[in-house]
Amino acid sequence: MEDSLADLAQALRERLAVIRDEESRRDEAKHVARLRAVSEKIDQLQEALPQPLDPRLKHYLERRSYDKALEFLEGKRLYRSG
Repeated sequence: MEDSLADLAQALRERLAVIRDEESRRDEAKHVARLRAVSEKIDQLQEALPQPLDPRLKHYLERRSYDKALEFLEGKRLYRSG
């Protein structure tokens, strides 16, 4: 499960990077295609997560609150490392 959560966190970071990429936004079609691709990746990773899923994470993912989902995953990782 840790690997699948780490993969999901990486995809969520990738999504943020695309959103923040000023250069990418100059070509709207390419930017939208990149966002669509990373969103599909997130959907696939989400579907493959082992169940049951933490209710808070499930809520964030269902609502597409990806920033909150990433914060949750990163907080969980920091807590386990400490």
